Amino acid sequence: MTMAAPLLEAIDVRKRFGTRTALDGVSLRLWPGEVVGLLGPNGAGKTTTLAILATLLRPDGGRVLVNGASARGSSIALVPQSLALYPTLTVQQNLWHFARMQGLARAEARDACRRTVADVGLDERADDPVHALSGGMQRRLNLACAVVHRPEILLLDEPTVGVDLESREHLLRLVRRLRDQGTGIVYSTHYMEEAERICDRVLLIDRGILVASGTVEELIVLAGQRTSMELTYRGRLPDGWNRPLAGVRAVASSAAAGEVHGKALLELAAHGQITEVLAQVHAAGARVVDFNLRSANLADAFIALTGRALGDGPHA
Repeated sequence: MTMAAPLLEAIDVRKRFGTRTALDGVSLRLWPGEVVGLLGPNGAGKTTTLAILATLLRPDGGRVLVNGASARGSSIALVPQSLALYPTLTVQQNLWHFARMQGLARAEARDACRRTVADVGLDERADDPVHALSGGMQRRLNLACAVVHRPEILLLDEPTVGVDLESREHLLRLVRRLRDQGTGIVYSTHYMEEAERICDRVLLIDRGILVASGTVEELIVLAGQRTSMELTYRGRLPDGWNRPLAGVRAVASSAAAGEVHGKALLELAAHGQITEVLAQVHAAGARVVDFNLRSANLADAFIALTGRALGDGPHA
């Protein structure tokens, strides 16, 4: 990056609620046109982090900067987990209210409302009251109201919790579109698959502590996770048959006799070793009947780095 300072920066942010430590030295940087994921279980400190970034909550220690200066809420939009909508107003009226509240002039607000309602796929429901919409549609509108004025920074707190598949795809498409237009986005979630799909970098947070940060690929490597390969073969494989293959480790095996199938579980340093493994099995005197691959993912990295699965719940 050529910018002198990040768009948004949190430096050693700390927060306590009574005797409970909610955040213990969390730091992050956000640049324009990127999505930074906050990934962790419920109670990990994600919502507290977003509230501090949005200037809604004062940290007990550390600083939050926007473009190198003290943060102000005017350039930051927060989409909370709870819906921030007026249920008796229509979709269009909600958008108009938030556009005008953010200082858009009438003509600018009209264009912004028309564009944003189409972005979230609610143009055909624009005149319906919010209470008549499905939960997923309300989530879409919740995001639309936050971005109708095109903020520099967007903070999303579990935006797809409980939504239907169609609404989820609308939300993710809009996040990607905003990123491509230069918005800096902090995306809090406990859904691994979403983080893998849309985040340029991911911060793993657990019990208020920043465990690790990097791209998905970097976190998988950091956690020491590797591609696994399960072989089903016919014949015999002698002990040490995989030794000529650098980086291929035999995790488990069950011997075969005659026409009975045997199995071997291997760890590979890279996908490119698949052909080498198959050739080595043949050279060792066995024949591959079937094989399955499983690539390491973010869930594997989280377990390796924190010692527990994402769904284990809070410990605070």
